[in-house]
Amino acid sequence: MLRSSQPLPGPNRRRCREDEALLGAILDEGERGFIIDTRSAQAAKQARMTGGGTESKSSYPQWRRLHRPLERGRPLQESFVRLVDACSDPSLSMDRWLGRLESSRWLSHVKAALSTACLAAQCMDREQCSVLVHGAEGTDTTLLVTALAQLILDPSCRTLLGFQGLLQREWIEAGHPFHVRCTHSAYSHARLKQEAPLFLLFLDCVWQLSRQFPFSLQFGERLLLTLFDNAYASAYGTFLCNNEKERSLCKVKENTHSLWAWLSQPEEQQKFLNPLYSHNALVIWPSVEPQSIQLWQGLFLRWIRPSKHLDEAWAEIQQLVEKN
Repeated sequence: MLRSSQPLPGPNRRRCREDEALLGAILDEGERGFIIDTRSAQAAKQARMTGGGTESKSSYPQWRRLHRPLERGRPLQESFVRLVDACSDPSLSMDRWLGRLESSRWLSHVKAALSTACLAAQCMDREQCSVLVHGAEGTDTTLLVTALAQLILDPSCRTLLGFQGLLQREWIEAGHPFHVRCTHSAYSHARLKQEAPLFLLFLDCVWQLSRQFPFSLQFGERLLLTLFDNAYASAYGTFLCNNEKERSLCKVKENTHSLWAWLSQPEEQQKFLNPLYSHNALVIWPSVEPQSIQLWQGLFLRWIRPSKHLDEAWAEIQQLVEKN
C-alpha cells in the first residue's frame, strides 16, 4: 500500500517521467495495481485547472483508477456541528431527533470511510494487488483510508502499541494538519475554513470496528475518547502543529512531553486495555449496512447521559476475566 498527494499534470497534461517510472517499478510485468482517488471524478477534473489532476491511463497503463469521494472540508465540519447540536438538545421528540441525526449525514461519512478502506483492503488481500491512495494533498482522507485499511488487514495494528505506532506513522509523521483541523470543537461559534474533524471520523470508524469485533482490538473505547480529547486540547505535544517541519522549528519534542510515553506507563496502560481481547490473526471485514453503523454514544452523548452504569459493567467484566 502506498499513499501520496495528487499528481500535477495541470491543464497542459504535463507528464512526470520519474513518477511514472516509480509506479512502474512497483509492479512486475503483467501485474496490475489500483489507484484509489478519494475525490470525485469531477473534483479531480476541476483540480487540473489549478495545476493538479490525476493519472492518465496512457502514462500508467498497469494502474486502474477508482474514484471514491470522501468529504474532507467544510461539509464534514458542518455535519459534525449539526450532529453535536442534535445530541445537545434534550427537548427533541423521537421523530425530530431521528430526523436531525439523518440530516447531519455523519453516519453516512462513517459508512463512506469504512467502505473505501474495505475497498483498499480487498484489492490487497483478495486481488493480491498493490494500491496507491491519494486525494488532493494526501494529508486528510488519504490517511483516513490507509490507516483504516491497515487496521482491517494487520492484527499487529490492533494492539495497543501497534495502534499507537499506526497513529504516529499514518497521521502525525505523514503530516495531518492537526493545528488547523482541530482548532475548535463543534461547540465553538467560529467557523474556520480549514477546520474539519477527519481524525475524529477515523476514531469513530475504529469504534465501529471495536463494536463489530469486540474481541479483536486490544484497546477499548476509553483510549479513543482520550485521543479525541488530546487532539483538541492536550497537556502533551504529540498533536501540536501541522507537520514534522513545524514541530522541529517549535522544538516540540524538547519542550513538551509525549502522549505515548504517558500511555505506556503500566498503571495507565491497564486503564485502556480491552479485557475481552483475544489475538485474531484474520482480516476483519466490517459490515457497512445501515443497521450495522451506529451512533458513537460514548462520545456524542457523553455530556448528557451518565456513564456510571456502563463504567460499573465494564469494571465487572474486567474482574470476571481476571478471576478466570
